[in-house]
Amino acid sequence: MSAVTDAVRVAAPGNPIGQSIRDSLVVAKRNLIRMMRIPEVVIFGLIQPIMFVVLFSYVFGGSLDIGGSTSPQVYREFLMAGIFAQTVTFATAGAGAGIAEDMHKGLIDRFRSLPMARGAVLTGRTLADLVQTALTLLVLAVVALLVGWRTHTSVGEVIGAFGLLLLTGYAFTWIGAVIGLSVRTPEAATSGGLVWLFPVTFVSNAFVDSSNMTPWLRHIADWNPFSATVQACRELFGNPGVSTSDAWPMQHPVWASVIYSILIIAVFRTLAVRKYRSAAA
Repeated sequence: MSAVTDAVRVAAPGNPIGQSIRDSLVVAKRNLIRMMRIPEVVIFGLIQPIMFVVLFSYVFGGSLDIGGSTSPQVYREFLMAGIFAQTVTFATAGAGAGIAEDMHKGLIDRFRSLPMARGAVLTGRTLADLVQTALTLLVLAVVALLVGWRTHTSVGEVIGAFGLLLLTGYAFTWIGAVIGLSVRTPEAATSGGLVWLFPVTFVSNAFVDSSNMTPWLRHIADWNPFSATVQACRELFGNPGVSTSDAWPMQHPVWASVIYSILIIAVFRTLAVRKYRSAAA
């Protein structure tokens, strides 16, 4: 806390944008140091997606028809884009719980009493969560390669897919920030951060081909922002499961994913900053 306080006090007030960047980076550093001091949080965050990869690969692999094939290898390649996207969106719960914990301990009130840029505390927290998400994706990609997942496109396209995943994850952490500022306890933030994520991730094309759904449910899945990111990653990875839907997000998934993410950031960052200014610990 002293490092955060000292850094904020010496920030130059003449350049609001520069001060905002400096304050955000200082808070991000504080949260990263805190994460390193509690390694079990990072470890458990890695275990859950690894379990999803192993369980879905070997339980459902060979039993689902993907593009006319029931090959376990085809399903693993189809699956991984969904697992990657689910992993980055589930970071929402951790972001919300972390902010709720800071509020519960009174840290948010202390930050607000300092000459800090508005939103720097929240931006710093979401940036730290983004670093943790990137680490999780790296470990998850290694596990996916071990169970048989492969890409069939250029290095640039693969990097672009992971970039989209991180952008989506960053966007969703702002939803977590709003939830964390709206509840009284970290436990409530965790529950509130997960309860809406399950329908978002499962009413999608992540784990099954949406063409097999009833028409009204397929329509929801095709316009789901989560589905756009999954579909974009499949195309950029060269994995099976390219959608035949006429819905615009499925026809232009990369653009749809970027647009959805930018809109989510714009809306929920604004809401989070307003909530931050008025929330009481």
